[in-house]
Formats: sequence, C-alpha cells, structure tokens
Amino acid sequence: MTTGLRERKKQATRVALHEAALRLVAERGLDRVSVDEIAAAADVSPRTFFNYFPSKDEAVIGLDPEHSLRLAEALSTRPADETPIQALRAVQAATAERMAAETELWPLRLQVVEAHPVLAARLTATFAQSERELAEWLAARTGTRADLDVQPTLLAAVQGSVMRTALHRWSAGGYTASLPALVDEGWDQVEAGFPAPHR
Repeated sequence: MTTGLRERKKQATRVALHEAALRLVAERGLDRVSVDEIAAAADVSPRTFFNYFPSKDEAVIGLDPEHSLRLAEALSTRPADETPIQALRAVQAATAERMAAETELWPLRLQVVEAHPVLAARLTATFAQSERELAEWLAARTGTRADLDVQPTLLAAVQGSVMRTALHRWSAGGYTASLPALVDEGWDQVEAGFPAPHR
C-alpha cells in the first residue's frame, strides 16, 4: 500500500469515528454513549478507536491534531512581502472555506459542544494549545521568543479570536451566513484598528 493511500485510509477512519461520535452524542447525550458504541458505528474495533483518539471527548470534538503544523506549513508558502496579518488572514480564509464546506459537521459539532460544558472546556483548551504552538512558530520565524516578544503571542491570539468570533456569529445566526465572510469581517476590523461603529 502506498503512503498516500495509507494516509487517506487513516484519515477516512478518523473521520468515520468522529462522525459516529458526534451523531451518537447529539442523539443521546455525552454520558449515554460509550467508546464501544462509537467504534461499532464506525465499523472498527475499540482498540482501533484508541489508535485515533485518546478519549470519547476528543472523538466528539474531532479537531485535526496536526492543525498547527498545517497552519505553519501554509504560512511558510505565503509571499515574503506580506505582513504577518496579511499572511494569517489569507491562510485563515482558506481554513474557513474548508470548514464551511462541512455543511453538517461544523454546525452539529458546535451544537453538541454548546450543550456539554466539559466539551466546551476541552475545545477551549485545544484552541489555546494551538495558539501557543502558532506563537512559537511565529517567534522562531522572526528570531524572537514567544514568551518575551509581544508580537508572536498577540498575533496568534488575534487569529484565534477572529475565528472563534466568526464561529459564534455563525452559530447565533443559524448558520445562514457565510463563514468565510464572517471571518473576513473580523479581519477587516483588525486591520482597520477597530473603528467606532456607525450609528
């Protein structure tokens, strides 16, 4: 089996487990679903489940464990004359397009997370870890230290806040708005320096 095919099969299994976990928890509630039931719904063994997720909670949230790495790789391909904000905005726009294409999964994921505080806390921790990793990457790229220089940490926090705000507005509006457009609006505010709202 080629590496590409193997990776696609692994990704397909991961997605199947995540979708099974998400749909079962949406139907029954977090405490009424077991790992064995999730594995059975995805047609794999419980042992295989733990090859992909360390816990039921992680399977329900289902975020890409290599998101920070993929973000760094995407940023590495941006033109050298772009400002950090321009590069982050362009990369996040592509991410928002992919998320919006998951027309059922993201809304369902957000609904399930909002209904279970333990999942909301786990998702917040995942976002925070992603921001720390991004700050370290940005600092390394500019020859600074994320724990001493304000810019890498602040940039990582800003990009995270733009996405979280867009997701919240997307959810509050019943998922009728365009997620990429909401992300764009957030970056417009950042780049404009948060002008006073029109009255």
